[in-house]
Amino acid sequence: MSAQAPPVGPRLAGKPERLSIAWLSRRDRLVVLVGLTGIVGLSWAYLYVSAIEMDAMMMLKPWTGLDFTLMLLMWAIMMVAMMVPSVTPVVLLYAAVVRKIAPQQHYGASVSAFVLGYVIAWLVFSLGATFLQWALEQLALLSPMMASSTYVFGGLLLIAAGVYQWTPAKDACLKHCRTPLEFIARSWRVGPRGALRMGTVHGFYCIGCCWVLMGLLFVGGVMNLLWVAVIALFVLLEKVAPMGTVFGRRLSGLGLIVAGTLFIGLW
Repeated sequence: MSAQAPPVGPRLAGKPERLSIAWLSRRDRLVVLVGLTGIVGLSWAYLYVSAIEMDAMMMLKPWTGLDFTLMLLMWAIMMVAMMVPSVTPVVLLYAAVVRKIAPQQHYGASVSAFVLGYVIAWLVFSLGATFLQWALEQLALLSPMMASSTYVFGGLLLIAAGVYQWTPAKDACLKHCRTPLEFIARSWRVGPRGALRMGTVHGFYCIGCCWVLMGLLFVGGVMNLLWVAVIALFVLLEKVAPMGTVFGRRLSGLGLIVAGTLFIGLW
């Protein structure tokens, strides 16, 4: 009597497909994490080398076109180093959604385009930050290490950042950053071009959330990597920590205002 294979019932029919999707999801997550970690790592390595070179120079001089370009590059890479960690959960969620509901679109190109769009938004911010740095240097408000040269200016920056933490604009932008699934559902666009647009829009929401906090780089020093890391960690916790809204808006706002007042008192 020949052996007969058991029939494939409803409980087993979709099992290979489910296993395939689960395996792809784990692989996708690993690939995205490795890629973003590599980008962030290279960015921090560049900042480290730049900080050493800047420390060796320790002087202010008139800017040339090359100086402006190099400073813009520094700001852009710094924003990647600081902000990509906080957008990683959004990228992972977007990648999972693409894999699940839009398998026909180019997965790798779409995820890459989303990240590129996010970086483009911060590149625009970096251009404005570079112009601001140039203007502050012309007004003698920055030291050679690109930190506030007076307690009053540093204190005003701290107070401004603290006040902004309590504004409706901050609340609205932070909400978009903390609820990425809602953002993806409302802003969904098909294909790499749509992903580029989604990433750019999300990037500008993040700028709306963090632009005043980035001004604090001029308090501790733009090339003070410990200070840069502290601000990056604060932004990350504000976006992903369970108590990020309360901590990010209320307590930190009060703390920044108090710190700014103490700074001015030292003048």
